[in-house]
Amino acid sequence: MGKVYLIGAGPGAADLITVRGARLLGTADVVLHDALVEPAMLDYAPHARKIAVGKRCGQRSTAQHFINKQIVDAALAHDVVVRLKGGDPMLFGRADEEMRALEEAGIDYEVVPGITAMLAVAARIGAPLGHDFCAISLSDNLKPWSLIENRLRLVAEAGLVIALYNPVSKARPWQLGKAFDILREVLPADIPVVFGRAAGRPDERMTIARLADAEASSADMATCVIIGSAETRVIVRETKPDLVYTPRFVKEGAR
Repeated sequence: MGKVYLIGAGPGAADLITVRGARLLGTADVVLHDALVEPAMLDYAPHARKIAVGKRCGQRSTAQHFINKQIVDAALAHDVVVRLKGGDPMLFGRADEEMRALEEAGIDYEVVPGITAMLAVAARIGAPLGHDFCAISLSDNLKPWSLIENRLRLVAEAGLVIALYNPVSKARPWQLGKAFDILREVLPADIPVVFGRAAGRPDERMTIARLADAEASSADMATCVIIGSAETRVIVRETKPDLVYTPRFVKEGAR
């Protein structure tokens, strides 16, 4: 029976995986990777068998059950198995279900963190996460939309910078627009909104809009959307892209 490493591949670029993650890939007998993982990332595992995993039978729950079984079966047959996931494996990556499957099978495993999308986007656009922030997935596949709406209102009222994951998909084209409507009820119209698409990849695109003007059509599933707080500011630069930052200092009485 082998050991499984649940490794975060980072936001996309092959050089944004951690040194530990790259080293462990080099020891792998089998790598079970998300289909969207950058192909160059797999070069860190030159001797491993590479297997792309993903949706099956058209249902996410069925797909995850199948992936869990693949991981367990691989660990029963090999010494070192790597489950390579985009971003950080524990942040909206369903690694919790993979961990439970490994626990039930009595298989040893270790989680190796990765750079998640909001950190990659924040670094490319400035420092919008310089103060308190939160991350919310807009997908209602595993939780009710009413809960998402309530959380959006609460974190906006609390004055947190908000990073939105899974903003839109073909099956959910309306939810980001609804999220903007909710946030506009609470937040000032001029708060910066960052659309960070494919951070670190060749097709990267970073754009900034006012909350009043932000459009859901600016995002897809490869986009992480960051909504600033009342303290967030934009640095306008003439010859370089504008920057967004949220200062650490918050004055007394701020919400």
